[in-house]
Amino acid sequence: MKDTFDAELFFSALADNTRLRLLNLMRDGEVCVCFFAETLGTNNPKISRHLSYLKRASLVTGRRDGKWIHYRINEPADTNAAEIFAATMKMLETDEQMRADREKLINFVCAPQTLVAIRGLVKNNRGS
Repeated sequence: MKDTFDAELFFSALADNTRLRLLNLMRDGEVCVCFFAETLGTNNPKISRHLSYLKRASLVTGRRDGKWIHYRINEPADTNAAEIFAATMKMLETDEQMRADREKLINFVCAPQTLVAIRGLVKNNRGS
């Protein structure tokens, strides 16, 4: 039955550093998939694989906006899992790597060249 909580999938989703880093980046709300690879210093296929895993575990949901997909945390419906998830997210607040990731995301997202590039307004170096 699909609506049944899958404890093994839930804990497996939380047992990977990249997936924890992704969840950490989404802690304050929706994040465009375009920011994950740059922020974490990895490639898009790896990010997609981990986001798919988090989706299967029902820990994130995605929303399409044109060609971009924005992901956000989906709190577990199971009460016990929700408590564990909240405690995990709280624990990540004090982790040095998680703080550095969030700072990098903020700096990357707020950089003027990033905002322009996302909107497709950047001209290439040949003047076109």
